[in-house]
Amino acid sequence: MAPVHDIPEEALESLSPANRVCIERLRSHQPEKVDLSVFLNTSDSGYPLAKLAAVLVLLFEKAGQLRVLLTTRSKSLRAHPGQVALPGGKVDASDADVFETAYREANEEVGLPRHYPHAHTICTLRPYISSAKLLVTPVVSLLTEPSIIETFTPSPGEVDRIFDHPLEAVLDPSLASKEKLSPKGGPDWPYEEELYNHSDIDLPWLGNSTYRMHRFRSTAFAIKGLTSDILIATAEIAYNKPPLYERYAPGQLRTFAPILRILESQVGVQHATSGTSTPTPKIEVGVPSGLERAVVNAGN
Repeated sequence: MAPVHDIPEEALESLSPANRVCIERLRSHQPEKVDLSVFLNTSDSGYPLAKLAAVLVLLFEKAGQLRVLLTTRSKSLRAHPGQVALPGGKVDASDADVFETAYREANEEVGLPRHYPHAHTICTLRPYISSAKLLVTPVVSLLTEPSIIETFTPSPGEVDRIFDHPLEAVLDPSLASKEKLSPKGGPDWPYEEELYNHSDIDLPWLGNSTYRMHRFRSTAFAIKGLTSDILIATAEIAYNKPPLYERYAPGQLRTFAPILRILESQVGVQHATSGTSTPTPKIEVGVPSGLERAVVNAGN
């Protein structure tokens, strides 16, 4: 059983009753336990079989809403330039765990102070597989002094913009209609739909399954892909309800076990565990050297 993280009572009392219930649901969330040490094997050439990463889902209350901090990636980056992301990145060998990774990356990318006393860890979610072949663990945190966001500064070369979005709007996209959204038909939202769009992607390599790409209109670029998947999972737990749209495509794999069997056939991992993940092609999973003790609690 994953430990329940301590949050000072005065921090919880600062929230509206409805938002406090949401945070308590997240706080009591018990993700499936995944032992990442099974991925420590390397090939005969010594090439690491995968990479480990973490992102910070930083929640805060504003005008009675729970909102989440987001960024747009620098357009100078080679990978996913200009796209919306959660603060985060690869685990360093010096990081004690994925919590340290998530907060360190948030410090580097937007300027959240390290060990900030008003940022309270709530829980972790199950890991996700990114298209960049990273095994990504979301760390959910509550910011009880949101005024510090005004001091945040995008890291040059990494982040172009810092913004936020209503968390519940990823379950009910109409809730974003009052936001100052990016222009419809423009480069940030080139879709016909007003607030939400999706498409299904065939994955022949994964048993001819499919993957649903969700896209949400925001004040910046569309929130989509891995970021949208993580926010949907966070909101489903917090609000204890499903989204108003169909979450999964017909034939989409919803558990990690069949995906891991594919990974085993690709990279020769000998031990299986169960969980859930977003399927992407040509996946490799693993833990960088020096992280033999890494164990991530993961679940829906």
